[in-house]
Amino acid sequence: MTRVAAIDCGTNSIRLLVADADPETGELVDLNRRMVIVRLGQGVDRTGRLAPEALQRTFAACREYAAVIKEYGAERLRFAATSASRDAENRDEFVRGVLDILGVEPEVISGDQEAEFSFTGATRELAGREDLARPFLVVDIGGGSTEFVVGDVHVRAARSVDVGCVRMTERHLVHEGHVSNPPTEAETAAMRADIERALDLAEETVPLREARTLVGLAGSVTTLSAIHQDLPAYDSAAIHHSRIPYARVREITEWLLRSTHAERAAIPSMHPGRVDVIGAGALVLQSIMERVGAEEVVVSEHDILDGIAWSVA
Repeated sequence: MTRVAAIDCGTNSIRLLVADADPETGELVDLNRRMVIVRLGQGVDRTGRLAPEALQRTFAACREYAAVIKEYGAERLRFAATSASRDAENRDEFVRGVLDILGVEPEVISGDQEAEFSFTGATRELAGREDLARPFLVVDIGGGSTEFVVGDVHVRAARSVDVGCVRMTERHLVHEGHVSNPPTEAETAAMRADIERALDLAEETVPLREARTLVGLAGSVTTLSAIHQDLPAYDSAAIHHSRIPYARVREITEWLLRSTHAERAAIPSMHPGRVDVIGAGALVLQSIMERVGAEEVVVSEHDILDGIAWSVA
């Protein structure tokens, strides 16, 4: 066993996994898995820069994670930063801050690397499942981007497109600093059109419709699973490898896009940091399912973070 630590810093959240990895058996044993929503991508789509307050929230989370990594005595650490930090003009400020706190330089990974990590993390433990047809289509719906990966054991094709729950919310639903409460039909239609254009781009290089099993990753998808199951609180064990039929994805999405902030915040499994962006994330998933003709989505709690951990091991 090798004790490793992996950090995934995305547009909306920063997550830590400390685990014992055994490359010979393919076993990854979680020791500590946690998430903080820091909204690093706040305003990046509009300004092209990481906001000072977003950087401070992220650095505070890094200090918390540094203490956890030290407590568990992880031998190796890899810090991967995704969409928001790829897009920002002042990403050097972000890199310096992380290096000072954690002693490693964050790798601002490409969309292709992000896709590879997501696929490995999501499918490594599905490899022996006879009830899931191949190839897999793994979709990782993040805050700033969505990764599409088709593969069997290995990646056959991948594409990252700039459509995510935070980017869509800020681009279409924020006016004078306030999120539409709820969105208008015109705003939803504009968001949907943006998503469809991104799917066209993804389909140029990834054979989306060839996939036999759709695997959905990240907070928008896992939250939809919690809502579908009417969980009294967020429960990773109940969510991991659950399945959501298309009809329920559509029903929940339509409700989320009609609901007010207060109604969404009252959902017991809803993280406060997702209340304003969950509608956009759900619409991305619904659009993907309609494009590929998926009857259901298999939900995975194991994703890019697990792929990063395996890359270290």
